[in-house]
Amino acid sequence: MSFASVCVIFVFLVIMGAFILLALNINALVGELENENIILAIIDENLSHLEATALQRTITTTPNVNSAVFITREEAMDSFISRHEETERYSDVDPTWFRHRYAIYVDDVALIGDTQLEIREIYGVERVIANLTIARTMVSIRDTISIVSLVIVAVLLAISLFIISNTIKLATFERREEIAIMKMVGATNSFIRWPFVFEGFILGILGSMSAFAVLWSLYSLVSDSAIEGESYLLTLIPFSGVSMPIFMLFGSIGFGVGVAGSAMALNRYLKV
Repeated sequence: MSFASVCVIFVFLVIMGAFILLALNINALVGELENENIILAIIDENLSHLEATALQRTITTTPNVNSAVFITREEAMDSFISRHEETERYSDVDPTWFRHRYAIYVDDVALIGDTQLEIREIYGVERVIANLTIARTMVSIRDTISIVSLVIVAVLLAISLFIISNTIKLATFERREEIAIMKMVGATNSFIRWPFVFEGFILGILGSMSAFAVLWSLYSLVSDSAIEGESYLLTLIPFSGVSMPIFMLFGSIGFGVGVAGSAMALNRYLKV
């Protein structure tokens, strides 16, 4: 039964950890896509190069703006031409046909509409371009993933706690006669309870740390395979960045379930 308790803790924590890592990677991928959704501020053509560059300070101090990259007419022209395969067709394009502009990155994509309006009010900014549809879609995806992740993790946690607690109760049930004999010879409740609680602690920590080690190994294996395959879609966040929170979560669950499960399972058998 002790082995069964460790196995149950191990299996459910591995499943829970795998889903947590999956959710974190999906959120990271959505975050990268959000960062590519920039605001483009077109500068008034009557402003000189020096006056256009001077606007950077004003733009970067706008709320929700993380950074602003100045793009000259020449750079805008080169970017336009590079997007087309037959570049020789655009040999006669002149940089004066383009405007100085700023590529603006925001902190929170959900506020991109308000940021667009504030930048539009800056003197020297003629037009502001922002794809609000994509921004709202990204925010919806991010929020949906967060809610679904929390719900599933909560459900998995509740199921695992229920099964683990009952497994520990079964382990205690096997030793009910031993507990009854100890009570009859005058052992106190504390004297009986502490060995079981300590055993629950050992089982919980053993199961949780085993799950953490296996999850780390499996994640590293998948991550290395993605790197060798040079797959963009399988680019994973490093485990070192999330290892400590997961370690603390697994340790807390293992400790809590092992100790609490053992303590609660003993209550009915101490009444002799």
